Amino acid sequence: MPDPTRPRASLRTAVVWDVLQDALDRRVKATGRDSLDVLDTGGGSGNFAVPVARLGHRVTVVDPSPNALFALERRAAEAGVAERVRGVQGDAHGLFDVVERGGYDAVLCHGVLEYVDDPAEGVGNAVAALRPEGVLSLLAAGLGGAVLARALAGHFTEARQALADPDGRWGEGDPVPHRFTPDQLTALVEGAGLRVGAVHGVRVFADLVPGVLVDTEPGALDALLRLEAAVAELPAFHSVATQVHVLGETGGTGAPGGPVGGAGD
Repeated sequence: MPDPTRPRASLRTAVVWDVLQDALDRRVKATGRDSLDVLDTGGGSGNFAVPVARLGHRVTVVDPSPNALFALERRAAEAGVAERVRGVQGDAHGLFDVVERGGYDAVLCHGVLEYVDDPAEGVGNAVAALRPEGVLSLLAAGLGGAVLARALAGHFTEARQALADPDGRWGEGDPVPHRFTPDQLTALVEGAGLRVGAVHGVRVFADLVPGVLVDTEPGALDALLRLEAAVAELPAFHSVATQVHVLGETGGTGAPGGPVGGAGD
């Protein structure tokens, strides 16, 4: 079973994995090729890259950390997909110093925008790496989820500061440099020339529920997973999710249905 659907990891990745796998399946059908070329920017040790390679696709991971790339190499070998996973050291700013422009059917940009100086440039580079028909999987920290978490922890001043801060930070000790609203992320995707195919709220409840409850209550994990899946597509919950996932597509990819509205719709 792919790493993103392991019981513990699934709380953080199940929704994104389901959307991504469906998008890749549609690209396979559209291209007539069983194996796609996938770029995972900031892919680290391969949480998504290795499962994607298990589907039969070729994955290039760009990450600034040599340690993460070493872990990626080991993980890919253990999974039997070493020949389909390539790791290169680099970052979103200098992406085309290490990978080909316009050479990929799909680009993953997960947990990257929070740490780049210019999010628009980061998205723009990810889109420029796509072939004329392709998909972008964008995952970034959500502002509303952080505000809600700080308030529920009793840190009301920090919650209010995050709301007022242009980067969505709650204070000097905040480890996340940037957070985004769903509307900001969809605007970045559209501004880079893609159509928004879907918006999902990720970890709407998972980070708020006590871990001991999930670990000890019979059936709690499965029930929480089902709840997360049920609310992920509902715009009312996008604005309070810990992370927001946006699937961007070129005009010719032909996603089923229309765009899923953001929090402001």
